[in-house]
Amino acid sequence: MSKIIAINAGSSSLKFQLFEMPEERVISKGLIERIGLANSIFTISVNDEKYKEVMDIPNHEVAVKLLLEKLTELKIIESLNEIEGIGHRVVHGGEIFNDSVLITEEVVEQLIKLSDLAPLHNPANIIGIQACHAALPNVPAVAVFDTAFHQTMPESSFLYSLPYDYYKKYGIRKYGFHGTSHKYVSHRAAEMLGRPIEQLRLISCHLGNGASIAAIEGGKSIDTSMGFTPLAGVAMGTRSGNIDPALIPFIMDKTGKTADEVLDVLNKKSGMLGVSGFSSDLRDIEQEAAQGNNRAELALEVFANRIHKYIGSYSARMSGVDAIIFTAGIGENSDLVRAKVLHGLEFMGVYWDPALNKIRGKEAFINYPHSPVKVMVIPTDEEVMIARDVVRLIK
Repeated sequence: MSKIIAINAGSSSLKFQLFEMPEERVISKGLIERIGLANSIFTISVNDEKYKEVMDIPNHEVAVKLLLEKLTELKIIESLNEIEGIGHRVVHGGEIFNDSVLITEEVVEQLIKLSDLAPLHNPANIIGIQACHAALPNVPAVAVFDTAFHQTMPESSFLYSLPYDYYKKYGIRKYGFHGTSHKYVSHRAAEMLGRPIEQLRLISCHLGNGASIAAIEGGKSIDTSMGFTPLAGVAMGTRSGNIDPALIPFIMDKTGKTADEVLDVLNKKSGMLGVSGFSSDLRDIEQEAAQGNNRAELALEVFANRIHKYIGSYSARMSGVDAIIFTAGIGENSDLVRAKVLHGLEFMGVYWDPALNKIRGKEAFINYPHSPVKVMVIPTDEEVMIARDVVRLIK
C-alpha cells in the first residue's frame, strides 16, 4: 500500500486528493481557492470532517507548503515521507505526450515550450509541479495530460482544413481536452454496462463551466468538440464555443478592440454569461429562467442546443451509439440541462425516463429499460485516474 497525492493546479486554485493505493481509498481531499487574491480559502476534508480557513495565500508555492503542513498538523499522515508519489494534472501535452509521463527536468522544459498552446493553463500546472518538487524533491512525480486521451483521433478528425504546412510547422490542429475525465467515465460506463469497452460506441458529455463532448469508439477517442484550445466546441460558462472566425476582425473593426481583447471576450465574457447578461453559473441561470427571465432561458437553450447537435453528429460519425454519458458539475447535477439535451433524440433510439432523470451527483441509468441507447450519469473522478497513472509509472 502506498500514499499518492493528486494535484490539480488552476490559475488561482489548487485541488488535491490523497489516496491509499491500490485500494483507491480517499484519505483526504481539499481545495485552495483565490490563490494570489485577498481572503484565500483553504478547505480540507478527512473522516467526514471539514476544516476551512480564510487567509492570504500569495502564490502556489505557499499553497503547496500549507497543504503539506496541514496533512501532518491534522495527523492525516504522520510524516511527509509516507507520500510515495505525486500526480499532476497538466492541460496541454501537444503531440509530444500521448500518455502520462514521469516528470524530469527535460519534461518540464517541454511543458514550458507547450505553454504557447495553453497560456491560461500550462503555466499554472508548471508552477504546481515546481512547488511540489521544492517541498518534496525526492518523491517521484507524474504528469497526466488532458490532451493525451485524444491523441488516438485520426487525421481526418484532428486536422483543420487549412494549409497543411500550418500543421507541420506550427502544430495547428485539434487537440481536445478533458481527456482524463472522458477516459474515466468511458471505462466506468463499460463496467456498468457489463460489456468490453472495445465493443462500445460511447458519447461522453463533460459539462461544467468548461464543457466538451467526445466520441469514443472501442475505448479510443475518435473525435471531440474542443479544438486547438479549450475555446472551441459547445457554448460554455464564459467561453463562446465555435463561431465564424470572420467575426474576430469584424468585432475588432466595430468595437476598436485588439485581437487579444476580442479573445478575452470570447474566453471570459461569452457563453452563458454573454447570452444571459448576468451570470456564468448554471444554478443562477436556472433560477432566473424559472422566474421567467427570457435571456436566462435563451442561455439554457443555446447551451443545450449545441450539445444536442454534437450528439447527433457523433452518432452519425460512429454509425450509431450504445450509450450517452453525462458527467462533471452540470452533467451530474442538472436534470433540466439533461432533459433539454436529450429531447428529440428518440428517433435514434434514446428513450429517457423523466423520473429517473431527477438524479443528482450519483451513478445511474436514466433511460427506460427498453431504450436501445442507454443514458448514464457518471460522476467523474479525474483525481483517481491521476493516482492510477502515478502507481503505474512509478512501479
